[in-house]
Amino acid sequence: MTGAGERPFADWIGRTCESEDVVAERLDASFRAVFAPHLAAQPDGVAPLGIHWCLAPAIAPMDALGPDGHPSLSRDLPPVPQPRRMWAGGTLELHDPLRVGDRVRRVTTIADITRKQGRTGELWFVAVDHDYLTDRGLAVRERHDIVYREAGPPARPRPETDAAADTNGETWSVDTPSTLLFRYSAITFNGHRIHYDLPYARDVEGYDGLVVHGPIQATLLLNYAAHRAGRAPARFAYRGISAAIAERTLTVAGSDDGTCRTIGMDGTLHMQATATFA
Repeated sequence: MTGAGERPFADWIGRTCESEDVVAERLDASFRAVFAPHLAAQPDGVAPLGIHWCLAPAIAPMDALGPDGHPSLSRDLPPVPQPRRMWAGGTLELHDPLRVGDRVRRVTTIADITRKQGRTGELWFVAVDHDYLTDRGLAVRERHDIVYREAGPPARPRPETDAAADTNGETWSVDTPSTLLFRYSAITFNGHRIHYDLPYARDVEGYDGLVVHGPIQATLLLNYAAHRAGRAPARFAYRGISAAIAERTLTVAGSDDGTCRTIGMDGTLHMQATATFA
């Protein structure tokens, strides 16, 4: 076993794989049905911001799924020992808009793997780079941070009750019914049971209810930032703070320092992001 902060699985770092998908008309329509009216306006033929997170999902047969609904083993991700997988955050560079009908090639590279000790025990951080390319060239470059934790309930953060006050301008109020989570899981082929299996989410993984997907929140923040500025950002960095629970209203808000955030009904900060414009 390696020590805290060391980088195990060194032979995985630098591994690359490729996958392909199409920004199909049906995906575009389904995505808009899930998120409207909370989408930034786009020219005709241009797909909504955040749709790249729906492309080329991991597809595994039923007998290859683990107890949490994820594929138990992935040839594209290292077999870290901790079972609970979460979206930690990431960074996007937006170079060229994806268009409906684009055939997209995604090149994925394992960038870093780190083991650390956290409040809830051992944590493993896996940083993955994705390049999304079309016939026109590079569309999106992404650094995606994944965290794996030990089995057991997640840490309970203290609500940041002043988060809602640190806003300026228009806010979005977004309902999060279980049907929203189910439909997003469907278009992303996401079998993680914390998003649709209430007894599992509550009794096995220790959440207060169904968990709103990290990319749902990131998509809302990305579109909010673009809507507010009237154009897509050149760079977008986001970080998950605490799990957002379904059936509760999320507020999407921004402030004068260029940050935006999702905030729970009790003032808890769930995700924060910074958009940078060219």
